[in-house]
Amino acid sequence: MSKHHNECPCGSQKLLVECCKPIHLNHASATHPEQLMRARYSAHVLGLVDFVVQTYHSSCEAEHHREAIAESINLTWLGLEVMNSEIAANGQGFVEFKACYKEAGEEYILQERSRFVQESINGQQYWFYIDGEYPQPPPSEQPSAPKPVTTAKTVGRNDPCLCGSGKKYKKCCG
Repeated sequence: MSKHHNECPCGSQKLLVECCKPIHLNHASATHPEQLMRARYSAHVLGLVDFVVQTYHSSCEAEHHREAIAESINLTWLGLEVMNSEIAANGQGFVEFKACYKEAGEEYILQERSRFVQESINGQQYWFYIDGEYPQPPPSEQPSAPKPVTTAKTVGRNDPCLCGSGKKYKKCCG
C-alpha cells in the first residue's frame, strides 16, 4: 500500500477516501472546523486550488487572490500537526496548527490559529476559513526593536505581517 496514494496527507492516519476526500467532493461534509482545516491542508498537498478558493469565506474575496493561493499550493508540503481545535460559544471555530513546507530548498513551519465561521447555504451547513493569527512569543522573548527587512523576497498574502502584529499581511498592512 503506497502511503502517497492511500493515506490522507492531513496526518490523521486514516485513508484519504475516509478522511479528506469526501470533504473535497462535498464541502458541507465537514461538520467541525478541524475537518475543514485538515481538508484544506490536504488540498494544498494534492494541488486542489479550486477547493481552497471555495472554502475561504466570501468576505476574503479569494477568487481575486487565486494566483497567490496557487503559488502557496505549489510549495512542497511536508506535514501537519493540529495542536488545538474548538468551537467557541459565539459559534466561531478555531484551529491552531503547524504546517511544515519547503520553499527554494529551505524548510519552514507555518504556525497559525485559524478562525472559521459557519453559514447555512441551501439548507446545508458549511464551515469557511476567514482568517488566522500567528502566535506571539512571550514578552521576554520579543525583540526590543523591530528588525529591518533584509530580504528581497516579496511578502505573500498569507505570510505574517511585517509590522509584527501577529496577523496575516492581507488582514493587516496588505
